[in-house]
Amino acid sequence: MDDFDVVLGMDFMVSATVIPAPSAKCVMFQGGRPGVVGAELLSRGSKKSSAMQLRKDAWRNTLLHEPGGGTVEEDVNKIGGGGCCGHHLDRATTEYMAYIMDTNEEERVKGKTVEVGRAHFETETTRFTILDAPGHKSYVPNMISGASQADVGVLVISARKGEFETGYERGGQTREHVQLAKTLGVTKLLVVVNKMDDHTVNWSKERYDEIESKMIPFLRSSGYNVKKDVLFLPLSGLVGTNMKTRVDKSTCPWWNGPCLFEALDSIEVPLRDPKGPFRMPIIDKFKDMGTVVMGKVESGSICEGDSLLVMPNKAQVKVLAVYCDENKVRRAGPGENLRVRLSGIEEEDILTGFVLTSIVKSIPAVTEFTAQLQILELLDNAIFTAGYKAVLHIHSVVEECEIVKLLQQIDPKTKKPMKKKVLFVKNGAVVVCRIQVNSMICIEKFSDFPQLGRFTLRTEGKTVAVGKVTDLSSSSSA
Repeated sequence: MDDFDVVLGMDFMVSATVIPAPSAKCVMFQGGRPGVVGAELLSRGSKKSSAMQLRKDAWRNTLLHEPGGGTVEEDVNKIGGGGCCGHHLDRATTEYMAYIMDTNEEERVKGKTVEVGRAHFETETTRFTILDAPGHKSYVPNMISGASQADVGVLVISARKGEFETGYERGGQTREHVQLAKTLGVTKLLVVVNKMDDHTVNWSKERYDEIESKMIPFLRSSGYNVKKDVLFLPLSGLVGTNMKTRVDKSTCPWWNGPCLFEALDSIEVPLRDPKGPFRMPIIDKFKDMGTVVMGKVESGSICEGDSLLVMPNKAQVKVLAVYCDENKVRRAGPGENLRVRLSGIEEEDILTGFVLTSIVKSIPAVTEFTAQLQILELLDNAIFTAGYKAVLHIHSVVEECEIVKLLQQIDPKTKKPMKKKVLFVKNGAVVVCRIQVNSMICIEKFSDFPQLGRFTLRTEGKTVAVGKVTDLSSSSSA
């Protein structure tokens, strides 16, 4: 999985405010090496809040300019005075487009998106929040954080000869990102075959069909119902063809499906409960006339004047203001990506991974829990046993953890616990175990709040297991 990005919910995230206008979706783009798109995943959040990930190429940049009617050239002149700050790049290339979109010198020098940026756009029916997150394998944890906020994914694949193959082959980022997206709750996929205008492709139906035929078996093996939950479409991000309006028949006579925006608008996302207990995992915080926290509402609603808790430190706070996009709103609900100004707590007392929660039915805080894990691929054929250490990624939490005890192994055929005592397992096994973390974390049982109860385990830059929280009690036995 080397060249994949998440468009809706990863690199760029699209969301909406609770106003009587469009509904909201969260879209995330994930960046990577310029010019090598491979495959990229867009994920979209609920309400309609969606998140996308995609590689740092021209399609992402065109998307950001198309809806608002501005031009890339205008922003180029603003950013670099018509030049590339001493960097000589052809303006017709995806490398150039990626260069002007990255905001700091580290990103420009490395040719990789490092930070997570935000942008917004609207269609006639939906307001989107875009999260621009890195797609390079060194920054997969950032991608995980973004994907955990998304419900719909857009997998952007390069049709250019060689690039799809690079991202799809064993060890490429495409495979890992798709599996992570599914694990993190991205249940709907829009597979965008990009760069169809490239001279090696020329809107070839044969190339499009080849990519689709190779992706379908893999998507099925990753757990997707292709007929029900996956939609394919061709696109040119560099010039915006089949993005805002349908591609002309003179360009692509064989395509009879929707354009990108139509597809995004049409995808249904899971409903969240606006009357449930409030849950907003904190992804960032800063000072601005008080303490401001950022995150996505996973359950319940928030109003100016509300009294809430910041967990796990149990700090009672008051909501001074709520912002959706750049707009101040009195009330916001599930699926919204918000900035919330608080009183009663200092910025330095909040960490990423903390949760803003209702006082009644507040979120549990634990240092140990029971989970069901699926082992993907252990490093160097290692065995998975008590004492195994990894890094836990669950919603916005990133925490070192240790496997305390293996409780049961699950039979892959019957899906029921095996009777024999389990001391260790290997690749492909499904096991129930106890996991311990160093610090108190806020999580939920998967059966109660799936988005706060699914997680991944990573070690040495590789995802070794995916899992779901099954029990939060202080002890559990087989």
